[in-house]
Amino acid sequence: MRAALADASLTPEQEQIADRGIKAMIPIGRPFLDYSISALADAGLRDICLVIGPEHDVIRSYYDSLKTTRVGISFAIQQVPLGTADALRAAREFTGPDCFMVINSDNYYPVEALRKLRELGGSATIGFERSELLRSGRIDEGRLKAYATLEIDPAGYLRRINEKPASIRADALISMNCWTFTPTIYRACEAIGPSARGEYEIPSAVQYAIENLGERFRVIPFAGEVLDLSTRTDIDTVARALEGHSVAL
Repeated sequence: MRAALADASLTPEQEQIADRGIKAMIPIGRPFLDYSISALADAGLRDICLVIGPEHDVIRSYYDSLKTTRVGISFAIQQVPLGTADALRAAREFTGPDCFMVINSDNYYPVEALRKLRELGGSATIGFERSELLRSGRIDEGRLKAYATLEIDPAGYLRRINEKPASIRADALISMNCWTFTPTIYRACEAIGPSARGEYEIPSAVQYAIENLGERFRVIPFAGEVLDLSTRTDIDTVARALEGHSVAL
């Protein structure tokens, strides 16, 4: 399978990368994205595509110069940042006819969650248990409301994605944008219109695929923590959490 991928005291290098808006390359001993790619390799994925903007020469230069033994790294260019579903369309040539995984480049996911998703195959997502995301204290209740919850049917398939819910049940499953797709998702990406933010978004494409294309998305419940590097205030917290993690690309 292929994969298309809380105030901190910043070092000058971290400050420079953060100022350029390239969160995935913020150095935590080495670029944050290295940890995520290494986790994908640990989960058994070998072909990685980084969807980048035409201006992201830092990412391309770094990985072009890197000698890897466990993964092959390709690039797809999203010419204009029009949302996550638009970024996904940029990777269409890379993914081809196969099932593939899509994750955020500014999240570090548990290897076991990635492995479960890869082994299931087909269209699926991880539903992260609310209590486990909160357990370490790195994500709090206020922040949790910025995510989406997954509404599932009795058979364990996704019924609806609820974006930024006003309240979250104690037993809720949280979406952290960790998916596997079949090529059917591209039909949905082409069919949807822009959101209220003017972007073409993966949750809209997923909902369209469920309601109009008959695609079924298995939801895999998972108890574990996701590290979220959404803002520069997360850097110190994420750096502490990744201390001692080995990286092998």
